[in-house]
Amino acid sequence: MKKLSNMIPSALQGFFAKPVPCNSEVEPLEMPLLRRRAPRGALLRIACPDPTTEEMHRDRHQYRAQWLVRQERWEEMAALLHDADDNREMTPGAMPVAELMAFGARADVILAAEHALFDGKPASDAPLMAGIEALEHVLADHSKSHVIAAIVAQAHMDIGWAWRGTGWDGDVPARNRTAFEAHFDRAEEILAPFEKDTAGSPLLAATRCALLGGSGADARMVADRYERLIDLNPENPRPMRAMGNHLLPRWHGSYDQLELEARRTAARTEETWGAGGYTWVQFDAISCDARACANLDLPFFIEGLRDILERRPDPHTANLLASYCASAIGQAAPSEDAAGEVRAEIADCARWIVRDHMTELHPLLWAHAARGFDNNLRVRSPSRFAASGREEAMRIITGLFQREIEAGKRVIFTEGRRQIALPG
Repeated sequence: MKKLSNMIPSALQGFFAKPVPCNSEVEPLEMPLLRRRAPRGALLRIACPDPTTEEMHRDRHQYRAQWLVRQERWEEMAALLHDADDNREMTPGAMPVAELMAFGARADVILAAEHALFDGKPASDAPLMAGIEALEHVLADHSKSHVIAAIVAQAHMDIGWAWRGTGWDGDVPARNRTAFEAHFDRAEEILAPFEKDTAGSPLLAATRCALLGGSGADARMVADRYERLIDLNPENPRPMRAMGNHLLPRWHGSYDQLELEARRTAARTEETWGAGGYTWVQFDAISCDARACANLDLPFFIEGLRDILERRPDPHTANLLASYCASAIGQAAPSEDAAGEVRAEIADCARWIVRDHMTELHPLLWAHAARGFDNNLRVRSPSRFAASGREEAMRIITGLFQREIEAGKRVIFTEGRRQIALPG
């Protein structure tokens, strides 16, 4: 049996952009630490924008598509989405704009279905099919549009996951499993007439990759589909992360296949990421599988971390990699086996990432990292979720500067050169 998680199509993390590289500045305190009893925020100061630049970009594209659909302006929305897809337009954090718009266009339908299926069994009078039937009518009116086909297919897959949930195979009721399979079968039918368009559309290629979550595909099919998607836009790291997860034995692959495809991806994307392609493919796989972690080529992985930050030294990327190393990997249960040694080395990378690359704090990334970047996570209160991420980040970062703080210094993150001032 396998537990299905981290595979529901959704708008996730990514990278891009090139602000000024940053460091931290350490200033002396006027009194010894123990006498001052200063709050943590007074000892460690870092900008915490709310919302971040990346969040503003993502919201703008998602809500624009959602608003156009609510106005029944499907042709206008589809034209904008097609242009974004064709131009490989991305946010500063390398999230494809086309995927954000596709999510916005189906968001109302998905949220209604998820609400009806919150406990896995809808009420007898729940209008569960009304939304997807409305989307099917839109598809019938725009039968030649591959972007609308992608939206409706993605909606079917999202609803299928809402029916199934993310528990173990044996725990899924027969009715829910049947609904899951039916929605995925319908998604495949919708996409079938547009297979030739996949070669030029990252949105279609990503939608076909999402179909793998409901299939019995072998490792070669997984690698081939993701390879086509990655080659369409190598600056988007999300397909690399998803491929690595799908190549675990719990899904469709093997540890040997995971290592092979990580190295092949690094070679194909070297111009864009250096060794970072290897790191991206292994990124999620090693965080949830101890044997994959134990098999990791650790020096190559760390070289990839450095190459990613050299090529994408923006706050979003720095926060993602720092939270990944320090929280998603660093807060795992300690062990003395090979996987534990690898995790300890990766967790230690948080020190130089935070010190040399962070300029501001992005709480939502840290909150997601603390929960293993689980895409299926239900967030009831975004404000409390963000607050938990900020608390986690401040706790970890304060620990990284513990020696300086105990020596009576104040840590301030700036975009300038890092200076360590001696106590006055």
